Amino acid sequence: MSAPTKSGSATGSPNASTAAPGKRLVRALGTGIPVYVLLALLLLALLITDPGFYEPDSFLSFVKRAAPLVILAAGQYLVIVSGEFDLSVGAIVTAGVVVAAELYGSFPNAHWLVVTAVLIVAGGLAGLVSGLITTVLRVPSFITTLGMMLILEGAVFFWTGGSPQGVLPTAFRQLGRGTAFGWLPWAVVACLVAGTVAVLVTRSDFGRTLVATGDSDRAAALSGVRVVRVRTVAFILSGAAAALAAVLVGGFSGVSAQAGRGYEFEAITAVVLGGVVLGGGRGSVVAAMAGAFSLQALFTLLNLQGVSGALESTVQGVIVIAAVGLGAADWSRLRRRRTPPGTGPPRTGPPGPVPPDRTHPTGTHPSGGTPS
Repeated sequence: MSAPTKSGSATGSPNASTAAPGKRLVRALGTGIPVYVLLALLLLALLITDPGFYEPDSFLSFVKRAAPLVILAAGQYLVIVSGEFDLSVGAIVTAGVVVAAELYGSFPNAHWLVVTAVLIVAGGLAGLVSGLITTVLRVPSFITTLGMMLILEGAVFFWTGGSPQGVLPTAFRQLGRGTAFGWLPWAVVACLVAGTVAVLVTRSDFGRTLVATGDSDRAAALSGVRVVRVRTVAFILSGAAAALAAVLVGGFSGVSAQAGRGYEFEAITAVVLGGVVLGGGRGSVVAAMAGAFSLQALFTLLNLQGVSGALESTVQGVIVIAAVGLGAADWSRLRRRRTPPGTGPPRTGPPGPVPPDRTHPTGTHPSGGTPS
C-alpha cells in the first residue's frame, strides 16, 4: 500500500488546485488591481445615483464621451512606460480640429477618410519631432513636449486669430457623433479598435523592449535594444493617438480653439491612476485605459451630484499626488516596523561571523592576565 500524501502538498491538497487560478488572476491584473476596484465602485455609485445609467443608450453615451480620453491614455502610456512624458497631446487635439476645418474650407469635397489620414500622419510627425529632440538631442521630454505644446497653441492662435473659421461636414463628424448599425456609436468602435491595437503593441517584442527601456535604458542598450528608436516610436504612436482623438472631439464639439485644452493632464492622470509608474518600467495599458474610464466615471458622478465642473482640475491634482505618493511609499519598511521583534521567520542561512574575543591586541585581557 502506498503511503498517503501529506495534506497541503502540491499533489494532495485541494487548496493547491483552487489557489493557482487565483494567483494567476492576481498576476495577470498586476498593478492595475486598485483601478479595477475603483472603476467597479464608481460604476456602482453611478447605478445608485442614476438607475437609468445602464440603459443601452445612456451607457453607450458614457463610453462615447470617454473614448477620446481612453485613446489618449493608451498613447500616453507608451511614452510614460518608456520613461518619458508627452505634454503635447492636448495641443495636437486642438490643432487637429482646427486643421480639419481649414482643410475643408479649402477642399470642401475632401473625403473624411483622407482628412482623417492626413491628421493622423501630421500627429505622428509632431510626435516624431518631439521624440527625436528628446532622444537625439537629449532634451528632457518634459521640456520638449511643453515647448511643442506652446508652439502648436501659438500657431493655432496665429493662424485663426483666436477665432477658428469653417465648419466640419457631417460626414467627418460621423466618427465622433454618428452610429453604426443604427445603435453602436462609431466612437465606441474607434475606442475598441485603438484599445485592441494598444494591447497587441504592448504584448509584442516592441512592447517588452519599451518596458525594459523604461526600467533601465542603460541595461536595455547593453542588451541590444535601440533605445533611441524605441522611445521615438512611442512618441510617434502617442501623437497619432492624439490625432485620432481630435477626430472624435471634432465630431462632439465642432470647431473650437480650446478643443483639446487640458487633455494632456487628464491623460497623465488616467495613466497614473492606472498604476503606471512615472519614470517607466512598470504598468499595464489596459489599466491605463481603465484609469481613463474611472476618471470619466468620477467626473460624471460629480456632475450628477451637482458638484461644480470647476473642481475637475482639483480632483485631478489630488489623484496624481495620491497615486504617485502611494506608489512611491516604502511599504516593506512599514511592515518591518509593525512586525514585533523575534516574530520573524527563523534564519535558514549560514551563521553570521563570531564576535571577536574581548582581548587586548597582544592576546591578554585588559586586566593584564592571559585568556583562559
